[in-house]
Amino acid sequence: MRILVTGGAGYIGGTVAQLLVDAGHNVVVYDNLSHGHRWAVPKDARFVEGDVADRQKLETIFSAETFDGVMHFAALIEAGESMKVPEQYFRNNTVGTLALLEAMQAQGVQRLVFSSTAAVYGEPERTPIVETAKLQPTNAYGESKLLSETMMQWMESQHGMRVARLRYFNVAGALDEHRGEAHEPESHLIPLVLDAALGKRKSIKIYGNDYATKDGTCVRDYIHVRDLAEAHMMAFNALGERGGLVYNLGNGQGFTVREVIDAVRRVTRRPIVVEIEPRRSGDPAVLVASSEKIQRELGWQPKTPYINDIIASAWAWHQKKFGK
Repeated sequence: MRILVTGGAGYIGGTVAQLLVDAGHNVVVYDNLSHGHRWAVPKDARFVEGDVADRQKLETIFSAETFDGVMHFAALIEAGESMKVPEQYFRNNTVGTLALLEAMQAQGVQRLVFSSTAAVYGEPERTPIVETAKLQPTNAYGESKLLSETMMQWMESQHGMRVARLRYFNVAGALDEHRGEAHEPESHLIPLVLDAALGKRKSIKIYGNDYATKDGTCVRDYIHVRDLAEAHMMAFNALGERGGLVYNLGNGQGFTVREVIDAVRRVTRRPIVVEIEPRRSGDPAVLVASSEKIQRELGWQPKTPYINDIIASAWAWHQKKFGK
């Protein structure tokens, strides 16, 4: 199949693009490289530099060759930043997604897997979070994704588009020693702690230690990037038969910030200095997703569920990429 991967020069999009190439698919990566990296594009994929909000360029791509569908990863993803500049998140994530949907509709491309977020749930009433939980984001990032999901529902009901919306929280680990997580600037916990293990930063900041959790720090669900990528591929295949798919993706278990830092200490055998900072706006105390639905309906199972193994794969990549 021929598949367009928006944001395919990023961490998750690039990993999915690589697995698609490995599976024999014809992949076109579309990315503006504002946060992605040219080296993250699989060598056997065709790269087109462009913005997801550029409807005309997308229509040109879709009209030049027949696409079986799209995997959409292009987005700004920082919840904290979204509370400082919400307008940027609505313009990039929501308006940009509308341009993609319009281009797909205009050129008859009907299959879409959307990289959403469990941040659409906000502060959950219970955990693990199931797909039928209330959608009440506590930050602009989650709201921008929820608005995108709403548009997709209308495109399904009115135009017959088939969409899979995949909601997940913290993705970590590396596909191999040659492909891993590298954001600029980096704000995700595990790569930041690994930087501290390498001596590239003096300490790690914990934002809030007074939450109602076992050690006062936030609890998050971590999923290995390969497990996540495989779920996207399974969802894309499922769209061949039906649309309206909504799945959470995660381990079903959570780890506090302190537990993650301790796990990095165990894996790397290096000291990590911690500094406590005030809470950040829009950070719920506990976010853990139930993946029972996708396991039941598509047969997906996480192959790397343990935090030590996730961190070990990230550490191997991190040393190779940044250990000079």
